[in-house]
Amino acid sequence: MVDSQYYLPNDIGISALDCREAFRLLSPKEQLYAHYLSRASWYGGLAVLIQTSPESANIYALLQKLFRAQAPLQLKATATAAGLSAEEYQAFLVYAAGIYANMGNYKSFGDTKFIPNLPKEKFKALVWESLVFEESPRDIEALWGCCSEPLYSLEDKLKQLGLGDKGITTYFSGNCCLEDAEFAQKFLDSKKLSAYNTRLFKTEIDGKRCYEVRLASAEKADCCDAEKGGETFCGRYEFEDAVFSVKRGDYSFLMEKVCQNLEKAKAHAANENQKKMLEEYIRSFTYGSVDAHKEGSRYWIKDKGPIVESYIGFIESYRDPFGSRGEFEGFVAVVNKAMSARFSQLVSSAEVLLPELPWPPAFEKDSFLKPDFTSLDVLTFAGSGIPAGINIPNYDDIRQTEGFKNVSLGNVLAVAYATQKDKLTFLEENDKDLYIKWKGPSFEVQVGLHELLGHGSGKLFVQDDKGKFNFDETAVRNPETGELISSWYKGSETWDSKFSTIASSYEECRAECVGLYLCLNKEVLSIFGHEGEDAEEVVYVNWLTMVRAGLLGLEFYTQESKSWRQAHMQARFVILRVLLEAGEGLVGLKECTGTDGRPDAVITLDRSKINTVGKSAIQRFLCKLQVHKATADVEGGRALYEGYSAVTADGTHDFLRLRETVLLRKEARKMFVQANTFFKDDAVKLVEYEGSAEGLIQSFVERFSDDAEEVEAQLLEMTRTDSTCWC
Repeated sequence: MVDSQYYLPNDIGISALDCREAFRLLSPKEQLYAHYLSRASWYGGLAVLIQTSPESANIYALLQKLFRAQAPLQLKATATAAGLSAEEYQAFLVYAAGIYANMGNYKSFGDTKFIPNLPKEKFKALVWESLVFEESPRDIEALWGCCSEPLYSLEDKLKQLGLGDKGITTYFSGNCCLEDAEFAQKFLDSKKLSAYNTRLFKTEIDGKRCYEVRLASAEKADCCDAEKGGETFCGRYEFEDAVFSVKRGDYSFLMEKVCQNLEKAKAHAANENQKKMLEEYIRSFTYGSVDAHKEGSRYWIKDKGPIVESYIGFIESYRDPFGSRGEFEGFVAVVNKAMSARFSQLVSSAEVLLPELPWPPAFEKDSFLKPDFTSLDVLTFAGSGIPAGINIPNYDDIRQTEGFKNVSLGNVLAVAYATQKDKLTFLEENDKDLYIKWKGPSFEVQVGLHELLGHGSGKLFVQDDKGKFNFDETAVRNPETGELISSWYKGSETWDSKFSTIASSYEECRAECVGLYLCLNKEVLSIFGHEGEDAEEVVYVNWLTMVRAGLLGLEFYTQESKSWRQAHMQARFVILRVLLEAGEGLVGLKECTGTDGRPDAVITLDRSKINTVGKSAIQRFLCKLQVHKATADVEGGRALYEGYSAVTADGTHDFLRLRETVLLRKEARKMFVQANTFFKDDAVKLVEYEGSAEGLIQSFVERFSDDAEEVEAQLLEMTRTDSTCWC
């Protein structure tokens, strides 16, 4: 029997994202703008297949060919003829839907591999019986030969994403380890090059280490964008005892498709900011320039309150084991004006709320740059998964001095966290009813605070290349020690480059703590329409959700490598540890036997102590997080965070045993079905699909109906070219 964490259950939740009304309200020009931005996002999103695992693109191509020849309903008869039971065929469909939803064969939330929940010989029998095999036996047999082994392999190293012996990654060639990642970062910093849109490949020539830094770009040649006065960093460099070659052309075909569609979108832009934003994005994806993407992001920040909101590029670094390289994503969404009004009110109150945070004024940004904060209904979200909220751009230098935007994805929130009582784990019965009633409203508050005042708060102390400080180094003192601060960011150092492997989770933890801390503020609750007893329930359920999530987080810890696979869930476990440590009966966690006779656990929260014991604990911890972050104190920050992240059997709670219980009772994360847009007869048509595995599959088959074979051929060629790099 395969451990259930490595396959997707047949009854996994699959929901359609409803955007019909939001799209209908757009003008024809806005619909065209949204359409071409969506096309750019979907093409770029295919790069995630290459970024995830060596076999993901091969599996994707095989599935696309199968379903293009026979829709899921037609293929069902073929499956029966091939000897598959109804359950096995459903498992096949769920696996295919999982590949599309995660853009690869590793879960986007947790980075664990998933394999088909049916025997390999049955999968093969279905492929051999299919219409596409009948039409192209040699091609399909070759494709099956490329992916059948890794498709099912659960060799230890292949069970999760990671660097070196801790897992598989395609951000680095297979012979790279943590030391190589650190060395490459040192080189990149010396050239003031960002790692966001790069991958690293290592070889050895005549005993000398040679590294190829590959930039994502449509352009393959080493040239500069002369029209823009740009410069190129491509070339060969001697660095210490190694050689680095910086080259263009990663995902070239896909980046070209992205640029073509952004160019078409530009013709339908609503204003100059949008046009200039798209011009810079096109420059970025053409030449592999992160500086151009930064420039585009500046115009994006200036584009206040657009009807159609979007962002695209190599954005989040959660899945790079080193924490510096961005996964491609692109989203297009329509503003929900009613819900956005609440977030706008929160933005207006930010300057009053920020001083409430538990660090001295010197540790806060010099001025709060009021961002857009909107609730959006997602039309398109291409990448490996869909979050509930986003705070972007991720560039520290822009966020600190020029601003950012926050978005809450309303139609995702509406379906992502709907829960049935009988599936609710680790809560007492009376808490389950409260949880179901108040989870949505409380999560809306938490997302708002997390994104705006969590990620949007806090200063980084910097000394630039010219020696200029952005703080008074003779006066700013560490509130923990009372002494003058003695460390800060220098030159091109960034939060990600300094804190690397813990940066993402540490920052998510800081933002989650801000949400917990500020949700106790009555003014905040009032903004979201919660007063009196209702407000108290929102606070209680928000804190209860957090401690339960901390326990659920154990699913995303790998004991063999002692590593965490999901930034947010590690953050929530850390918070659970902090609140358990606070004592005084604030949080209770006990192991028991469930009604089914199997191991179980119950987590409780004393609501009378949230405003006292709980608030004090979060206050102290949050201050420490900010001080280490602001002062670039990697050593202190890492010791603090890794201490609370440790999963052991020692102490009051046996977290290793609790992890087994969590794995025993885990529920699979939902998948989403998204609509497509098509330009036909001088109008944009929206096509929606049912919330099922079949609907999800059909949406992807139709998404690339015009050039599917060319796209698949290019993906297979990219995979083949690098196939020797992962051994």
